[in-house]
Amino acid sequence: MSTTESNKAVVKDFIDGLFTKGDLGAVDTYLAEDFINHDPPFGVTPDREGMRAAGSMMRAAFPDWHSELHELIAEGDLVAERFTAGGTQRGEVMGVPPTGAVVNLPGINIWRLRDGLIVERWGLLDDLGFLRQLGVAS
Repeated sequence: MSTTESNKAVVKDFIDGLFTKGDLGAVDTYLAEDFINHDPPFGVTPDREGMRAAGSMMRAAFPDWHSELHELIAEGDLVAERFTAGGTQRGEVMGVPPTGAVVNLPGINIWRLRDGLIVERWGLLDDLGFLRQLGVAS
């Protein structure tokens, strides 16, 4: 398997593990110790623990949270991911009590890998659309 294909597999396995299966240990398996999240979601810290917190928060509020991968494009040490994540709100999230609403969160991430581990993330999520679906924004 080429490095490019291997990098794509790491990203896919990380996303599946943390966000679809709710395995918080995926952070330890796939993120380097010096991981930096340049665009941390939902106010979490820009490190491994922040990514673990984001996964935990989404799983607590949306027990069926999952990520649907639309595309993975890789070149060199970079992997671009286009996805839609979603689930049914069964717990509180960002101060919003459970609504039972099914929400979808489209986004794009760019991951940089080194020696088979993810070391950086840049991302763009539809935060406003997410808040609208929760009834917090109009």
